[in-house]
Amino acid sequence: MRPKPTEGTTVRDVYVIGSYTTAFKKHPGMSWGDLAREAYLGTLSDAGMKNGADIETGWMGNCGMGFWGQNSIRAQALFQPLVEEGLFPERVPMFNVENACATASTAFMGAWKDILAGTHELSFCIGIEKLFSPDAPERTAGLFNQGYITSQHDRLVEEMNRVGEMVGSKFAPGDDRTIFMDTYAMQAKWHMWKYGTTQAQIAAGAAKNHNYGALNDKAQYRFQMTTQSVLEDQPVSYPLTRAMCAPIGDGAAAALLCSKEYLEKLPANVRERAVRIAGVGFSGGKYRNLDEPGLTRAAADKAYKMAGLGPDDIDVAEVHDATSFCEIYQCEMLRFCPEGEGGKFIDSGATGPDGKLPVNTSGGLVSKGHPVGATGLSMLAELTTQLRGEAGARQVKGAEIALAENGGGVIGMEEAVASVVILQRG
Repeated sequence: MRPKPTEGTTVRDVYVIGSYTTAFKKHPGMSWGDLAREAYLGTLSDAGMKNGADIETGWMGNCGMGFWGQNSIRAQALFQPLVEEGLFPERVPMFNVENACATASTAFMGAWKDILAGTHELSFCIGIEKLFSPDAPERTAGLFNQGYITSQHDRLVEEMNRVGEMVGSKFAPGDDRTIFMDTYAMQAKWHMWKYGTTQAQIAAGAAKNHNYGALNDKAQYRFQMTTQSVLEDQPVSYPLTRAMCAPIGDGAAAALLCSKEYLEKLPANVRERAVRIAGVGFSGGKYRNLDEPGLTRAAADKAYKMAGLGPDDIDVAEVHDATSFCEIYQCEMLRFCPEGEGGKFIDSGATGPDGKLPVNTSGGLVSKGHPVGATGLSMLAELTTQLRGEAGARQVKGAEIALAENGGGVIGMEEAVASVVILQRG
């Protein structure tokens, strides 16, 4: 096993001792409370605990409950029944966070900081979302329409049009999709224009992720695809086809974090499965110059510095492929390959099974699914499983260090917020 970094800046070791994700799919028969209950109890079971009596704080990430009638105290609304049943401890403060597609990662950061600060020993975090709304589809549209600066709608359109003029393509959002599919498409077209990236390279990444997803019993889409079948799928916004875009679905994911001191008091079988949080980095978006690295670069560099590690140390990664172009771009921003070479990197097989750096072994967002408020913690659940050597047919051999990148919202040609978390076995 690799030694712990010696140059990191973390002052206290924090560990993940339990993680869980529900199946991501359309769950019309499951309530918000049902999803929260499954994720919470699943996390306790994964940590070898019969109850959460020692939990001192709870963090819940969610974006859409307001469209279903509950704002302000969303976590309390979902966990009060568990308190009354004696399953969740009384008087534990619950903190509600919302940060677009990076919401669950933000909840994770809150729980991590609780332990890091030395004020708590055991903290719980959960991300939860219901996007599928057959009786009122406007709920889904309403949620996604809040993911950019709505008061600057015209500015966003102007930015997209400016880029479109450069690459010879009109920005034309459609009523059959969210505006984000069109902003991602414009980012892809600029990358194709600037670096020669091809639609087939984007499709290769999508096919790889669908093939990984076929091995994941928690994934929303569980079928294999080829590069050609991805290219031939229903067009969404060129160069993106349906198979390159994350689907609408529901789900929840959670984690239980503790201090080293608390971990040392737990049974050996729990200690052996604990995963250390080696580095965390967050950054904010802006209207950036097109030749300027995106906000993920800033978040990644912070996480690498904290961990005392670099991109060559990463054995497996989960990146935010809301569309399959994003995986190409994020591999560049995370320094897994040079800028402009992400398409070639993925097309080479480097991010697939037995590749240099397997990426999105869960199936990624395009196959696993993307219930916005749950996504970041589902990534960490996958990587925790990988570092424990429990991923079955999609296991990366010898994985010891993992990285999760989760972005949310849109400001111009990049996200509004980005999170990078580095995990290390043992």
